[in-house]
This record gives sequence, C-alpha cells and structure tokens, in this order.
Amino acid sequence: MSQVVMTGTGLFTPPHAIDNAALVASFNTWASRDNERHAATIAAGEREPQAMSSEAFIVKASGIHSRYVLDAEGILDPERMRPNLPLRGDDELSIQAEMGLAAAGDALASAGVSAADIDLVIVACSNLERAYPAVAVELQAALGASGHAYDMNVACSSATFAIDAASNAIRAGAARRVLVVSPEICSAHLNFRDRDSHFIFGDACTAIVLEDDAVATADVRFEVLGTRPVTQFSNAIRNNAGFLNRVTDADPRAADKLFVQEGRRVFKEVCPMVAGLIGEHLAQLGLSGDDLSRLWLHQANRHMNDLIARRVLGRDPSAEEAPIILDRYANTSSAGSIIAFHLHRDDLPAGALGVVCSFGAGYSAGNVVVRRC
Repeated sequence: MSQVVMTGTGLFTPPHAIDNAALVASFNTWASRDNERHAATIAAGEREPQAMSSEAFIVKASGIHSRYVLDAEGILDPERMRPNLPLRGDDELSIQAEMGLAAAGDALASAGVSAADIDLVIVACSNLERAYPAVAVELQAALGASGHAYDMNVACSSATFAIDAASNAIRAGAARRVLVVSPEICSAHLNFRDRDSHFIFGDACTAIVLEDDAVATADVRFEVLGTRPVTQFSNAIRNNAGFLNRVTDADPRAADKLFVQEGRRVFKEVCPMVAGLIGEHLAQLGLSGDDLSRLWLHQANRHMNDLIARRVLGRDPSAEEAPIILDRYANTSSAGSIIAFHLHRDDLPAGALGVVCSFGAGYSAGNVVVRRC
C-alpha cells in the first residue's frame, strides 16, 4: 500500500481586514438605529432592545481580535451589513475558483509539482457558491490539472474529510497526487446583525498537495499516519439556505438562512467528542498525547481549543504546541486548522508527530495524524 505524504500547502488571505473596533462601531450604529425605529414597542415592553456589542465582549467570548474578508465596506455599512461581491458572468472565473487558484499556486510550488501532475482536485468547504457545475471542475480547468475533480461539504470539517478521501484514493492507487482546496467565504453566510455571532467568521482559502511518497520530490514532507472522520447529527449549528427555499416561499434573507448556533450547547457537546476522537485515534495507532509535538486544531474559539488540547495532552498546552491563528483570521471554517498547519510547521524536527483536527456542524470532526519525514 502506498505511503501518503503532504508535500505542499498554500494560503490565500483576502486584502481587507476588519478589527473588532470597526466591527463593533458598525454593529452598535445599526443597533442604536434599530432601537430608535422601534422605540414605542420597546417602551411598551413588546420588544426587547438590541444589546450593544463591545471589543471586550468579543475577545472574552472567542479570543478573536480581527478577521480578513473579501469586502469590508459592505460589511461595515450599517444599512447593508453584508459583503458586496459583484455578480460574475457565467464565462468569468468564479470567486471561489479564483481564491483556489491563488492558494493552489503556492501549494504546487512548495510541493515542487505542476498542475498537470495532479490526478484529483477536491474543493472542500462549508458553502459552495453554486450547486453545479462543480467549483472543483472549474478550478481543475483553470489550473490545467488532469484526472477528475469534485466538490464536497462537511462544514468546518470539510478539509480534513477531503484529506481522508485524498489519502484513501492514493492508497488505493486511484491517484498519485491530489490537490485539496478550501475556499471559505464565511462572511457571506454570517449574520452581522446578531450580537452573539457577528464577530465569529473571516474569509480565506487554503490548499494542500498530497502525494504517493514514491513520486514525491519535495524536501519537506509530512507522512499521513492515519485519518479518522466521525459524524453525529445535531441541529446546534445550522444554515437553512438551499434550493428548496424557492419552492417553500421562504424569505431568502431570513436569519435561519445564515449561520445559526447554540454556542453553549456546541461547546458542551463538541469538546468531549473531539478530545475523545483524537485520543482514540492516537491509541489506534499505538500513540498517546505525550507523543505529540503539535496540535493544529480547528480555529473557532480559543476556549474550545485550550480545553481540547488540555484533555489530549493531560496538561495546559504551550503556545507552540497548540498554535492559535484565529486571533487575526477569526473562524475560517474548514480552512482554520490548515492555516495553523501552514504557518506553524517549519520548526518541527524530523520524526515529530502532530495532529490536524477540525470540527463543526453536523456534528462532524476529522482527525489527521502526521509525522515529519
């Protein structure tokens, strides 16, 4: 059976950044205006006033200080509060394919392979901008890659589930080189008028090249020792946007067509699920938390990451052992753990072990155990 290695990663970071101060100013302006518009019903006790947000509240709740987005102006406009991304023609490159092209270029370069060498392209992310044709097939054509391509969606676990699929394809001999791309435009499905979540997400795109070690040429390689995906149904994180909205005459801008979550419930249910997954997977491979040098965890919430890392390691993790990038990128859904891996791996010595783990809606969680070659 082929040995699978991760040989290259790439990252596209959008040009616009929004810090907490700017986001809070926009939200509070909207909230004040909304309270003024409904002053009479609020005074009559028929409606609760909009609560104000604050920088301190955001940092305490999540550990997020800023985020990158494709469009800041539309988000910060109190009358709009959503990105302004112009419609592209059918013959123009789609937004997600364009993001993927940028991240893929860096990943291919670091792996030392050309797009023509790629046998399979998987675009894996939380929200795809259309049902079909697949963004992956569009990206495959734009790159000039060979083989086949497909889209997949497992919410925040999409990238690690795609790594699992890529690894299986290589081990089965169905592909020699696979490109996994995660173009996350999270700002488009975030309700910027919800105080409890308006600060959570940012935009980014990651790319990973996985190869059969027998054909890999990169000097830096991470062997994939094992992958393990798991799912458990829950409504605690949900987005009801879909093509059936049209036939049910649902409001396309209703709150449930955007990101909705029960934060405390998610924290309580997901943390033990993920810590258990990592521990069980390590045990299956004859390893334990003591063997790990790095935890590249999903970047949704600082408190969640600290708790999961503490349970896996049996102690408080150092900043190096469980790197945090959500402070400046916020939650970029499936791209988060890959951004952490991309930015915090070069210092590891040969033989060092690490875990890439993502988790989110579904519930879903994907675990990838790697060793630096």
